[in-house]
Amino acid sequence: MKQKILQSIEIPSGIEGHVANHALSLKKGQDVLKRELSLPKLTARVEANKIIFECNKGNKSEYKKIFSLIAHVKNMIQGLEEPFVYNLEAVNVHFPMTLKVTGNKLLVNNFLGEKTPRMAEILPHVKVDINGHKITLTSADVEAAGQTAANIEKATKVPGRDRRIFQDGIYITEKPRRRL
Repeated sequence: MKQKILQSIEIPSGIEGHVANHALSLKKGQDVLKRELSLPKLTARVEANKIIFECNKGNKSEYKKIFSLIAHVKNMIQGLEEPFVYNLEAVNVHFPMTLKVTGNKLLVNNFLGEKTPRMAEILPHVKVDINGHKITLTSADVEAAGQTAANIEKATKVPGRDRRIFQDGIYITEKPRRRL
């Protein structure tokens, strides 16, 4: 049955919200996070430090989409209040590898004795700190931080070998806690 769906989420003080051209942007200080709102039946607006999502003739499908969007907005607010941190660790049993950040790439040299370096893409607005074999990723955008961590972990994946024996690689050791 089609019905009117109206949901809202509170914006904490210190964070500015703005909706324009089917995009929601939240800003706190220098950090700006944007999210596309490309749902055809959905309208969004910011009124008195609240983000209001409205669908005039919505069904169960639009209801699910709105609550998914609310979860994304909560992640954006949480990231602006306190950045998300991923911890990774480089493990080498056979050959010592070296890690180096150049531009928007992480170079892994001498992985399993390979002569060509392996590369992992670092997404924009993700800060990478390397301390020995510990890698720390920090970002206000949880999706960018998570995708960068996955890119780094995937760059050192070895297909066709038993992971219990060949343990070389870079692995995620700690993910951020979510407070939804």
